[in-house]
Amino acid sequence: MAVTLWVVTFILFFLFRGSIALGMVVSTSVYFLAKGITLQEVVETMVIGFDNQFVLLAIPLFVLSARVMNIGGITTRIFNFADSSVGFLRGGLAHVNVVGSIIFSGMTGSALADASGLGLMEIKSMEDGGYERPFACAVSAATATIGPIIPPSIPMVIFSMLSGASLGNLFLGGVIPGLLMGGAMMGYIAAVARRRSYPVGTWQGFRALCRAFAQAFLSLMTPVILLGGIYSGVFTPTEAGAAAALYAMLLAVLVYRDMGLRGLYREMVATVENVGFLTFIIAGAFAFSYVVTLEGISNRIATGVVSMTTNPYVLLLLLNILFLILGCFLDTMILMLVVIPMILPAVRALGIDLVHFGVVIVLNMMIGLCTPPYGMLLFTVSGLTKTPLGLVIREVMPFLWVLITVLFLITYVPGLVLFLPRLVGFQS
Repeated sequence: MAVTLWVVTFILFFLFRGSIALGMVVSTSVYFLAKGITLQEVVETMVIGFDNQFVLLAIPLFVLSARVMNIGGITTRIFNFADSSVGFLRGGLAHVNVVGSIIFSGMTGSALADASGLGLMEIKSMEDGGYERPFACAVSAATATIGPIIPPSIPMVIFSMLSGASLGNLFLGGVIPGLLMGGAMMGYIAAVARRRSYPVGTWQGFRALCRAFAQAFLSLMTPVILLGGIYSGVFTPTEAGAAAALYAMLLAVLVYRDMGLRGLYREMVATVENVGFLTFIIAGAFAFSYVVTLEGISNRIATGVVSMTTNPYVLLLLLNILFLILGCFLDTMILMLVVIPMILPAVRALGIDLVHFGVVIVLNMMIGLCTPPYGMLLFTVSGLTKTPLGLVIREVMPFLWVLITVLFLITYVPGLVLFLPRLVGFQS
């Protein structure tokens, strides 16, 4: 009876377009009341569950660093350097979009931060350069998916919390897949640029490249400092969030002086608001997962999956298909916090490496951000530029096939993910 009420309440919230986070909290509360579980028991369980989850502290810090970078002049310098590097190619500004996203992804770990900050600048430049606005929006949405793949990565922080996988190894595991994504998209852009006769940029000369590099040097050092600090043992992956935020503030306020203390305060307030909503989702999902565990749903799913197949590659195929479908309709954070705890027992039972699985799943969910009808990146670039969503979707579809190809490549060639973690042998 209690389980039925729990499921029905949650489904009703979903069907009537209520907040999924609130739906998890309300449905779980209904379950507790029907089951006769006291508030004290719930609080004790949640306190124990969140004990030692210091990794979550990285999330608000990476969010703050992303906001400061978007406002504090750092994104402008990254764009100028990328433009000097590849802007001379046919379809150069689209290539700049990819390279800029690769660089920016090593600083923030957020796809939405990339699309709303650097992406908006790139869309305007592409439109001014003769590109159709829907194509420019599609390129910015697709390239923003690189953000949480190349370290640091907020989704990987969440996955590490859920699975116990080494966050340091997850970060390393995303480097090669992220570069593959960028290379594959640049290949597609080159083909489109020839077919549509997009303009060929002008080579600005080696001196201009050096000048752009010098201007962006301190910004480009961000991923070097973060990854160097993590893998040299100077600070933990969690503490890297604090290092990123502090470094971004120093650059924006003291070095570039594009942001004053008042502006910094506004970004801190906005960060608290964003993280407050995210924390509510995490708390709701944790309570929801408590019911899943209490009712043995995860174990039943694991038993059912293992009875269907004992081949880890078949399981990965099924999970990829499942997440690609769910990504069309559900928010990335809900997928991660609700669905992943249900399937982790099956993944462990078949001996799938959690670092490999984590990178595959994060890429899968990034594809979901560009997949209609729910893709948040599509809504972001469409809303910011006032471009009809249908036109953006039409242009982004080929990029989705490119990303899905990379997804299945890293799924069935685990070495692409595990090479660097095995090489470094990082422990966290």
